[in-house]
Amino acid sequence: MELLKNKIRDTARISEDRIIQVDNFLNHQLDISLFNEIGKEFKRRFADKEITKIITIETSGIAIACITAQYFDNIPVVFAKKHAGLNMNPDVYEAQVFSYTKNQEYTIKISKAFLSADDKVLIIDDFLASGSALLGLVSLVNQSGAKIGGVGIVIEKTFQGGRKVVEEKGVQIESLAMIDSLKDGQVFFK
Repeated sequence: MELLKNKIRDTARISEDRIIQVDNFLNHQLDISLFNEIGKEFKRRFADKEITKIITIETSGIAIACITAQYFDNIPVVFAKKHAGLNMNPDVYEAQVFSYTKNQEYTIKISKAFLSADDKVLIIDDFLASGSALLGLVSLVNQSGAKIGGVGIVIEKTFQGGRKVVEEKGVQIESLAMIDSLKDGQVFFK
């Protein structure tokens, strides 16, 4: 997706040749025009799949998932919570995930009321690095008995190996921008 790659080239900031900051358009300030194109592209890539729900993880995946859902006939979006409040139903699916950027482990949760064996799920997330968050989402879906139709990732850092752990689960994964390396403040795409 050249539009996304150009946005990354033009505006991303690189830290320590391992962290890419795209908070100016993807995960703090949101570029809605770009998100619409992302949603259209995910629909194109998963057009042959029957999808009844989109699953993501809070926080950055929510906006992307919501806009993408519009291109799948406004299907529901369910997001795994990292911080369940007192008002959350205690009957949940749970999984452990490690946040690479926050260097912290979380227990993510989805209420059993919102995910069932009848669902056909598309998982959407902003980043794929080591694959921990994605494996956690896959675990939640598997616990429910739902089927995974695929995984859509906005930006994948291929050098961190997350794709392999997901592909080993037999899941179709589509990344819109695949970064091969970050070096000297520059982004190199695969």
